[in-house]
Amino acid sequence: MRRTLPYGAVAGAAVLFGSTFTVIKSAVESMPPMAFITWRFLIAAVVLLTLRRPGNRRVWRDGILAGSFLFVGFASQTQGLVTTSASKSALITGLYVIMVPLLVAVAKRSRPGLATLLGAATGVFGLALLTNVSLSEVVAGSFRRGDLLTVAAATAFASHIVALSYTARNHHLIEFTAVQMLTVAGMAAVLSAIREGLPLPTQTDLLPLIMTGLIVSIGAFLLQIWGQSHMSAARAGIILSLEPVVGAGLAAIILGEHLDRKAWLGAALIVGSIYIVMWATSDEVVALETISTSS
Repeated sequence: MRRTLPYGAVAGAAVLFGSTFTVIKSAVESMPPMAFITWRFLIAAVVLLTLRRPGNRRVWRDGILAGSFLFVGFASQTQGLVTTSASKSALITGLYVIMVPLLVAVAKRSRPGLATLLGAATGVFGLALLTNVSLSEVVAGSFRRGDLLTVAAATAFASHIVALSYTARNHHLIEFTAVQMLTVAGMAAVLSAIREGLPLPTQTDLLPLIMTGLIVSIGAFLLQIWGQSHMSAARAGIILSLEPVVGAGLAAIILGEHLDRKAWLGAALIVGSIYIVMWATSDEVVALETISTSS
């Protein structure tokens, strides 16, 4: 029984991560995207800073750098959810698993493996089917705005994971995470103040903010941190790839979103591409060990 608990913990984290797509999709209908990000991450930052305050300049430097990638990811993802469905957002965001080894190869100035290239090609084809974009439109870069923003989010999340692989081990987990969350909240607040007037949360907004700010941004990662301390990064990554599947499934059940056969085939190819990369490039996904310090 004890041997299965870590797997259950990481799977539980994946379910919580996947559930946020539906929550945020509903939340941005009543609250502007940047304001939602501001209050979500400010709640998490305040809690973590109460537990432990960052003690040196290095953690601030590395935390702000990593937090900047995180901000771009969540800003793009949340803004994209305004014009794309929660199910598509979940599946497209899952492509970050493929992008990590590609970015690692770039950072190391080496060629990505055949499995990585195969997975990337499969993922792009699946993305085209899911978003109902033709091959000629893929070549021309003519994705719809919400889908394109979500691709940008996946790229930013992958960049964040790679950045953490070089910095996270040098810092205390709570301190480093607190700086990242404060960075996201600060950047989002500036953008929201300029574009949205930074509105205060209403009573309706409190539940999704508490869920995403505390239960997911803090609670889910505690599950993942503990679970990953008892298994390999590659195995944890495979379990975490349940996130887009859960996200799409909950969107169908809760929001009533439905995909046609072509879109379902695209979704299957995206999930398949993630598994191709996770199973075949275990050495390249070591960066996933540090994902537990993200938002």
